[in-house]
Amino acid sequence: MPVDHHKDVGEFSGGWKMRIALAQVLVLKPDLILMDEPTNYLDMETILWLEEWLRNYEGAIFMTTHDRYFMNNVCKKTVEVAHKKVTVYSGDYDYYLKEREIRLDQIKAEYTRQQAMLQKEEEFIAKFKARASHAAQVQSRVKKLEKIDRIEVPVEEAQISFEFQAPPRGSDEVVIIKDLKKVWKKNESDHLVFDNLTATVQRQEKIAVVGVNGAGKSTLLKCITQDVEPTNGSVQLGPSIKMGYFSQFSLESLDPNSTVFDEVRAVLNNASDGYIRNLLAAFLFKGDDVKKKVKILSGGEKSRLVLAVLMSQNCNLLVLDEPTNHLDLSSREVLLETLKNYEGTIIFVSHDRHFLKELADNVYEVDKGGIELYPGRYEYYLEKKNMAAL
Repeated sequence: MPVDHHKDVGEFSGGWKMRIALAQVLVLKPDLILMDEPTNYLDMETILWLEEWLRNYEGAIFMTTHDRYFMNNVCKKTVEVAHKKVTVYSGDYDYYLKEREIRLDQIKAEYTRQQAMLQKEEEFIAKFKARASHAAQVQSRVKKLEKIDRIEVPVEEAQISFEFQAPPRGSDEVVIIKDLKKVWKKNESDHLVFDNLTATVQRQEKIAVVGVNGAGKSTLLKCITQDVEPTNGSVQLGPSIKMGYFSQFSLESLDPNSTVFDEVRAVLNNASDGYIRNLLAAFLFKGDDVKKKVKILSGGEKSRLVLAVLMSQNCNLLVLDEPTNHLDLSSREVLLETLKNYEGTIIFVSHDRHFLKELADNVYEVDKGGIELYPGRYEYYLEKKNMAAL
């Protein structure tokens, strides 16, 4: 909006900062655009706009992204960097997944045939190497084996592997929200975030909170976790509810000078060293990785560390604000499967359409100072919003 044109960039949210950075690049209309995780922190509306813009863009695009829908809608080639090799697939992400499996099966078949041939040749050499009458044949086969390019089957990449303990049962009414209202003070004026929200979150519900950047999704989660005081109304947890919270600022709460092991030990002070090491190994911190300082971890590693601590708490309510940010695709998939099998209640914010479609069974939309409840899966919400093309 024109009123925002002269604001300091530091006043904007992460999503708006990403929009500004994108605008700086897109307005130049360069021949080549390099993009590193362009959808991080963007709301759905902006992701859809960016997809459409890039589809019509006449230049070249080279990007990294963990948004599979975005890749499928924009990309025509997929480049895999793995096992010290770069492999190009002439299709989108779904094509890459299928083709990679076909290629892996072919490599395994070729490996099996080669191993059978090598074993046969090596048996011949071992049997006749002492016989002068077969010396020429033995030498010929030895040289043949020396020249053969040995086929290697790619080692399967390690993945997060974690199973929840069944959480304590807790109350059937997990979160009771009555007449909830939140107003922020902005430039000496009031800004209404939402008003008149009354709802009850039931046990084992998985609720997606959606809306554009700045609508108040994170504010609603903070009211539920009592990190923010509502202007009016109340939020109450049911009896025997234990809550775990993953926020956009959870990574900043880590001590940069602490080790991975010590960060978990500080929370699980009664757990054995063996339990902590096994927990961290499940989140891909193995061996000496547990001795790494937090300050040298990547964003994905920090996310995995925070999730490891959160998921070990045996909570029966999880409040998750963009839990997939910084996670690679395989880690997102495993986290998704873990949460789908989780027997507790989940309230989450995400802009990952695959995550939303697979996990949510109810949707709360924060928009224009209000919150609307959609009693159905994410597809139901899209149909009601006439957004089925997403």
